[in-house]
Amino acid sequence: MKIIIGCDHAAFALKEIIKRHLSADGVAVDDVGAFNEASVDYPDIGKQVASRVSSGEYQRGILMCGTGIGMSMVANRYPHVRAALCNDLFSAAMSRRHNDANILIMGGRVIGDVLALEIVKAWMTTPFEGDRHQRRLDQFDDIGR
Repeated sequence: MKIIIGCDHAAFALKEIIKRHLSADGVAVDDVGAFNEASVDYPDIGKQVASRVSSGEYQRGILMCGTGIGMSMVANRYPHVRAALCNDLFSAAMSRRHNDANILIMGGRVIGDVLALEIVKAWMTTPFEGDRHQRRLDQFDDIGR
């Protein structure tokens, strides 16, 4: 699988750790920034990831900012994006199992790197259950964005 990843300056260090971990596991990772800890505007990065997941260019993406809240607001404005802010393992697994989340969002100032890696692992490996959950996702098309 190939994923796209991005962050703002507040989550740069965490993004680098996650990127190395995913690459070591054989996951192709395309990084759209930030590329250092210099201040950047999170919407610019969020748009790059969300638009490319929305278009189908990437099946999944990961976004991070200080809290994850800003990136969530940006990403969920895009059609076909189901971005989930997950700062615990249960939310990460359930976001995939019941909501088929295609963008994982985390707060770089909220969680540490060990937990973040476990969240990414849970999110990457948990399958979507479909069935009644697919019926609910199908209703998203009726919701105005």
